Amino acid sequence: MRKLLMMLLSALAAAGCRGREAAPGAARGGGGGPVPVVTAAALCRDVPVEVRTFGNVQPSTTVTIRPQVSGILSAVHFNEGEHVEEGQLLCTIDARPAEAAVRQAEAILARDQALLANARKESERQAELFKQGYAAAEAQDAAEASAKALAAAVQAGEAALQSARLQLEYCSIRAPSAGRTGRLMVHAGNLVKADETALVTINRIRPIDVLFSLPQQYLQAIRDGAAAGRVPVQADVPGAAASRAAGELSVVDNAIDPATGSVQLKARFDNADTRLWPGQFVTVVVTLGVRSNAVAVPSQAVQTGQEGLYVFVVKPDRTVEMRPIAVASTYEDLSVVTQGLAAAETVVLDGQQRLVPGAKVEVKTPAASAPRSHP
Repeated sequence: MRKLLMMLLSALAAAGCRGREAAPGAARGGGGGPVPVVTAAALCRDVPVEVRTFGNVQPSTTVTIRPQVSGILSAVHFNEGEHVEEGQLLCTIDARPAEAAVRQAEAILARDQALLANARKESERQAELFKQGYAAAEAQDAAEASAKALAAAVQAGEAALQSARLQLEYCSIRAPSAGRTGRLMVHAGNLVKADETALVTINRIRPIDVLFSLPQQYLQAIRDGAAAGRVPVQADVPGAAASRAAGELSVVDNAIDPATGSVQLKARFDNADTRLWPGQFVTVVVTLGVRSNAVAVPSQAVQTGQEGLYVFVVKPDRTVEMRPIAVASTYEDLSVVTQGLAAAETVVLDGQQRLVPGAKVEVKTPAASAPRSHP
């Protein structure tokens, strides 16, 4: 009985070993047949080094228009939301009080000038009489002092007239810079107060700025690029047909934010087509240089595993190898590989889901391959 039991246990163990040996072959071959895949060769090319982040569009200048004199807003000469040029007439304040002040200042100045002319003649006459011995020194001094006092009064009158004319000029409110107007905050007929009432805000959007930040490890590359000439910056506008706008870095902040370890940057865009708009959030692409003779593969070949990134490399015997790689950056639909892959090696683009290391593959053209599923 014991001998029969030992024979049965030996038979079961042999069957288990045969089952374990068959499992890897079944997994690699998917039943023994090759796995259809789409492949591509790793390229060797010059690839721009790009860094992506998010930015916020801001006008290059923002001016809130306020009156410099108080009075009734008599007319508005622009439409809300339109582009205005520098020096263009925007609003008019009732100028009658200012015109009256100008006329009054002119009259006072004319009176003082007449008195000054007479005082100078009297001073000259007293000086001549003093020389001839017909006038006392006190009379000559008084005439000279009167002339000097009236000369000072004329100077004060000229300043008062200049101030009155300036107040009259302030009644015509003009655009200090070109830009696009916003909402009109006060309408004609309302009383406005000097330096207090906000009339409209003008944003200059041609050119326009984009503010963004990058981690501090990119600071030296940015400074090197700026020292060499320029750092190209592009902005992708969500939802726009021709979404990418081209500009260049204009400002690097003078300190790194210790709370975030990032540096604030500003790029300027000419924005001739007004594609960028104040307050808009955009994707910013900063080009830090060009990586020469870089190994690049289509990004869809790169897979993510528990230990990091990898690709399936097709070997000459039509089996695949699971190869860990290091990716430095991406450019368009390419991933720049800095470790683990050589130029001209063949990688799997589609069909990775059915592959394991050592599996046999059958290379298909993209048109003949099954479409890749997307989550």
